[in-house]
Amino acid sequence: MAALPHLAFVAIFAVAGNREGSRFLVWLFNIVGTADLLLAITLATIYGAPAFMGAAYWIPAFWVPALLVSHYVVFVVMLAGRRAQIHEAITRQIDTSE
Repeated sequence: MAALPHLAFVAIFAVAGNREGSRFLVWLFNIVGTADLLLAITLATIYGAPAFMGAAYWIPAFWVPALLVSHYVVFVVMLAGRRAQIHEAITRQIDTSE
């Protein structure tokens, strides 16, 4: 996907600038990036791409697993942050109802 690097940079600068909507951009980039990697793995398997890769075999052997792990880590961090927000909101709601 040609727009994926642009989306990554927009998300990085939004987070760095503490902009509104930065969390959405990170979620969007992470979901689209993960889907793109899974699609690439699927298509490479279907069409037998490893036979034609030659010296570029290190891309699927190293970078694809590394990128999948990094996307997983971002999902874990984002979900942990979301859980903390939910817990804080519930605690605040309980405190105000007493």
